[in-house]
Amino acid sequence: MAEVIIIGAGPAGASAALFTAKAGKETVVIDSDQSITKRAWIENHYGVPETAGPDLLETGKRQAEKFGAKLIAGKAVKIESGDSGVRVHTESGEVLEGQHAIVATGLFAELAEASGIAVKPGTEPRIKTVVDCDAAGRTSLTRVWAAGTAAGVSVHTIVTAGDGAKVAINVISELNGERYVDHDVLKS
Repeated sequence: MAEVIIIGAGPAGASAALFTAKAGKETVVIDSDQSITKRAWIENHYGVPETAGPDLLETGKRQAEKFGAKLIAGKAVKIESGDSGVRVHTESGEVLEGQHAIVATGLFAELAEASGIAVKPGTEPRIKTVVDCDAAGRTSLTRVWAAGTAAGVSVHTIVTAGDGAKVAINVISELNGERYVDHDVLKS
């Protein structure tokens, strides 16, 4: 059983996976390869010179994998939650079990709706529906969190990546039973 299952490997999902994997949490990422970042040219992502969206996506996935995140190609179609964890069903019939799940599906709310997660109207242009979650990222389904555009934040990669990191820190904190911080120090 994974500690964290992340649905989506765009900026929010890969950023969340980077944090959870680096914190030593067994992390599985389900990637349907539908991120709108694949079509982006990016010149406003702090710390990154201009870059093509596909390059940013690949860098994020590699960073998460470096710390042990396992990426699986596929599409999640339903999440079930109980007292002991979550079950994520994929389009191919596979069922993954974990302690927590993070929905980072970008523009797509079908998974949340199929899982009975509360949704609300989106505020970004062309985003009709988003997951209704609290400031920490918690959804109406126990042990299920939402991050990035799926959670109603701006579609800009820097914003969704930051939101993915924020939600991951909240999940790690819940798993650890105390507030988690990750500060590396330069080595001389």
